[in-house]
Amino acid sequence: MQNIHHGKNIKKVREIIGMKQETLATKLDMTQQAISQLEQKEMVDQAFLKDVAKAMNVSTDIIERMTEDAANNFINTFNDTSAFNYQCTFNPLEKYVEAVEENKRLYEELLKTEKEKFTLLQEKITNKES
Repeated sequence: MQNIHHGKNIKKVREIIGMKQETLATKLDMTQQAISQLEQKEMVDQAFLKDVAKAMNVSTDIIERMTEDAANNFINTFNDTSAFNYQCTFNPLEKYVEAVEENKRLYEELLKTEKEKFTLLQEKITNKES
């Protein structure tokens, strides 16, 4: 089992969310130097860990359980921008217009079928009355 370093995890999470030590220090009513020292601690008191997690708006579990490998995988996933480089090979607006036109065509077919049913029903009723 890998060692979990609360201080390093606090630092990693803080950096991922883009929070400076000074900001975290202000939220916890501490100094920036105290946050720096906190990030060096391997184990942090459970009650204080909850305060830190709340100040960063994250789950305590992330700080308590994140291993070095998990943190690196998370950071790499977080920084992966390949999904944003997707080049669309069609115009989405054109596809939308095509879908609207298809819906219109299907609606007209449905309406035509319903009119035919209505006409047949009327003919049956007329034939029964005669």
